[in-house]
Amino acid sequence: MATKTEALAAATLGDPRWAAVVGRDGAADGRFFYSVRTTGVFCRPSCGARTPRPENVGFHSTVTAAEQAGFRACRRCKPGEPSLAVKHADRVAELCRFIQASEQMPSLEELAERAGLSPYHLHRVFKAVTGLTPKGYAAAQRAERIRTGLTKRGSVTEAIYDAGFNSSGRFYETSSQVLGMTPTNFRAGGANTEIRFAIAECSLGPILVATSDRGVCAILMGDDPDALAKDLQDRFPQATLVGGDAKFEQLVAKVVGFVEAPGVGLDLPLDVRGTAFQQRVWQALCEIPAGKTASYTDIAERIGSPKSVRAVAQACGANALAVVIPCHRVVRNDGALSGYRWGVERKRALLDREAEHATSPVESPRRGLARGAQR
Repeated sequence: MATKTEALAAATLGDPRWAAVVGRDGAADGRFFYSVRTTGVFCRPSCGARTPRPENVGFHSTVTAAEQAGFRACRRCKPGEPSLAVKHADRVAELCRFIQASEQMPSLEELAERAGLSPYHLHRVFKAVTGLTPKGYAAAQRAERIRTGLTKRGSVTEAIYDAGFNSSGRFYETSSQVLGMTPTNFRAGGANTEIRFAIAECSLGPILVATSDRGVCAILMGDDPDALAKDLQDRFPQATLVGGDAKFEQLVAKVVGFVEAPGVGLDLPLDVRGTAFQQRVWQALCEIPAGKTASYTDIAERIGSPKSVRAVAQACGANALAVVIPCHRVVRNDGALSGYRWGVERKRALLDREAEHATSPVESPRRGLARGAQR
């Protein structure tokens, strides 16, 4: 009898799912369920009930499998219902749609009442799901509206009011943060905007670094320096591109040093331009520790859009700040390296390099992301 008990305990202890049960890992919810023979109950991995003895534990892939094995659902964690994380994601998704449809920014209190949560709790949940505060998300949506309006026919004033600004004066106070330039220059494809750039060599080949007056706006890699310059020109078709001087070369050297040795960190202001969704994806990428990877599915789940795997991949492909926004840390579900805008071999080299420096602290670019322009 003792031998059988020991064998059951050993089987459970050797199962990687046991660690999730002991740690009450919410990230494992939905991936499997565990049952307890002595109570006849099955639970989520994150259940707050007392940890059972390993010899009494069984694992099940679905709720149906647990029920067919003769176990009933725990009344505490309610494994047959959507998890708290899923409920939060659904609530936030509904609030995002509500914000997008609102002409004026709803107050935090109004959003909290709509979600059935306290303002403090909603603020925390919303940011955990989207990577942005409700106010930040609304600002990003309004920025998208103004950019869309400026690309269509009509006056700048019409675009400003259609985007939900109460007055043109209020918009112009923040136009630099919203567009990275004046609305007239934005409509003209970046006219009267100066972009400084330089192309250097690193161990991965040619690398282009460009800055606006707000910060680093592009870090591009490739095999052909001329192609990199053309890529930059396509991004800012009407901007004035200016070759960097000696002082600018020092900034380029910092970027190259970061590519060569991720452990040295990179503390530079960034001019990050992207849609609200892209911003959420890029924020999630910056939270992947150096030396680690995540799948596109993982990123989609982290930002509360589990069905947006393809859109996550597209956001990675739209990233113009190589290495600083680490889209190279995203892999396929099976761990294999997928396509990379700057080549799979560079992706492999970057991951290998980061693995070597994984024990060194890396400066996160999230500070720059938070204040970067959203385009």
